[in-house]
Amino acid sequence: MAKRQLTRRQKWQIEKVQAERRARAQKKDKAIDSAIDHGDLGPEQQGLIVAHYGSQIDVEANQGEHQGQVFRCKLRSNLGNLVTGDRVSWRQAADQSGVVVARDPRHSELSRPNKYGELKPVAANIDQIVVTIAPKPHTYANLIDRYLVAAEASDIEPIILLNKTDILDADSKAHLEPMLERYEALGYRVIRASTKSQDGLAALLAILDQRVSVFVGQSGVGKSSLVNVLLPGTDLKVSALSEYHEQGIHTTTTAKLLHFPKGGDLIDSPGIREFGLWHMDSTTLIDSFREFRPFLGYCKFSNCSHQHEPGCALLKALADGAIDPVRLASYRQIKDSLDEFVTHQ
Repeated sequence: MAKRQLTRRQKWQIEKVQAERRARAQKKDKAIDSAIDHGDLGPEQQGLIVAHYGSQIDVEANQGEHQGQVFRCKLRSNLGNLVTGDRVSWRQAADQSGVVVARDPRHSELSRPNKYGELKPVAANIDQIVVTIAPKPHTYANLIDRYLVAAEASDIEPIILLNKTDILDADSKAHLEPMLERYEALGYRVIRASTKSQDGLAALLAILDQRVSVFVGQSGVGKSSLVNVLLPGTDLKVSALSEYHEQGIHTTTTAKLLHFPKGGDLIDSPGIREFGLWHMDSTTLIDSFREFRPFLGYCKFSNCSHQHEPGCALLKALADGAIDPVRLASYRQIKDSLDEFVTHQ
């Protein structure tokens, strides 16, 4: 569906709302500057955002006498989108609150596009993405590929976790095992685990140790249950699986950063059913299929669509068995969804 044209009155209303927001932000920034000028705020210190609640965030102090304590902080309007995992400079107020005044550079960023294709960061400074699947709800290879593409494009290491192995039956095993073997052949690390039988949890903990990780995957695959077992006392709400649709109910409402006792952090982010990649250009997309990379740039035509053109390097690799047909079909499906989004803008 094409973008709807706004009327003059609608444009005026939007500008009015934006002007009001700018005025509120300027007022808040002036109040912060006044507090700094009058010595109402302490010196700058380093902190880590461990949760985000709209216009306020929770910052964990990384130094000084309050190291390890969490403070509810306001933030300047010019800092952009701050997210869980950001390292920041902040100043403490007398009432045990604080103000964030600067953000450190990020070494990685996981972003999601909204329905308009605008990128919004959801977590920062991540070392690895744990793509979590389960026998139920049904797992589609294309959904896994979308997560892998997002990880590859963000230069974040992806790991595939098959959770709930205790409920594997003959049908789900016949569906999932060939899929996982395909990803293992591509060099992706695959872990199998169960919170009920405890199988695979030691291997999972070893991978999470000393690293900043985030679980992603459909609702109902057991992400919250995993967090509760890996970090006892967290007590995240666990959803029941819908018997009719065999889909989970979203339970996590805000991204939180949790510490492992022996080191390493876990960012528990809101569950998502589908990972949109509408923001991605075709070059980034195809380069994010790691097995395609050796063949890129060798097609006869520079504008090759990799569909039927003579001299296509990808089609030759497919015929030679160097590329799996399922992965090529997945690439084409994602590419078609990108093209459709662009067409309707």
